[in-house]
Amino acid sequence: MIRFPPVTSGADLKISATTFTTFSQCPGAAEARLQGVYGPSSRASFSGGLAHALFARHLNSGPIEDVGQAAREAIGSGLNPQLADVRLKPSELNEVIREVGALYERFRRLQLDDFEDAEVDVEASPAEGVQLVGRIDAVFRQPGQPPLLRDWKSGNLGEPEIQLGFYGLVWALARDEVPAEMEAVSVATGERRRTVPTEADLEKVAGRVATMVSAVRQAWATAASLDRVGGPWCRYCPLLSDCREGAAAVKLLSAE
Repeated sequence: MIRFPPVTSGADLKISATTFTTFSQCPGAAEARLQGVYGPSSRASFSGGLAHALFARHLNSGPIEDVGQAAREAIGSGLNPQLADVRLKPSELNEVIREVGALYERFRRLQLDDFEDAEVDVEASPAEGVQLVGRIDAVFRQPGQPPLLRDWKSGNLGEPEIQLGFYGLVWALARDEVPAEMEAVSVATGERRRTVPTEADLEKVAGRVATMVSAVRQAWATAASLDRVGGPWCRYCPLLSDCREGAAAVKLLSAE
């Protein structure tokens, strides 16, 4: 259904929505992720992961009565390594759980009709040595219709279009159906961003993914470096200590 353009042959690449989005901001940072170099965990990322765990539990098992206990169970079952990285004091952890609990109460008031599944892993291999992977926060579907793919945000909505496009592409390649809609929802602010993709839209995304694949493979084949671009995303970049562009961007942001 979706045509994926030819790409330069080379190293095997596993590309996630985060890596693809990062490449659109800073190719050098995306290259680092592909090499297994990630930025440090933050309180915000830990809080967001905990909130997503509670949202998924609600969707799969129903309303949560003891949110504090459910939060601690979620931490123990999968978030402990990240908790160790963030190094929260017990009092700070309790505050995070309280904040996430308040966010969950907002989530409970959302319209969730036609829910089908939560935290759905999809993957596709559209070219040799290329694996595209994604995890869809929630899938909604009316009978006999293509699905609505929804991504929860625990903070500001930001600009989710690139991420949504990637999810739509991987879904279409893996399931052989174009989603009816793709939507990002900020539980914190109530903001929504919805798109209605077409095959042509997703083929444009496929073209951008293919461009990324070829750029990375060509750089690695010639021992060249991909461009580094400064911006708000530099704060938690693992390359920051050795990146003039990132350092300049962070200094500028700190002065604002």
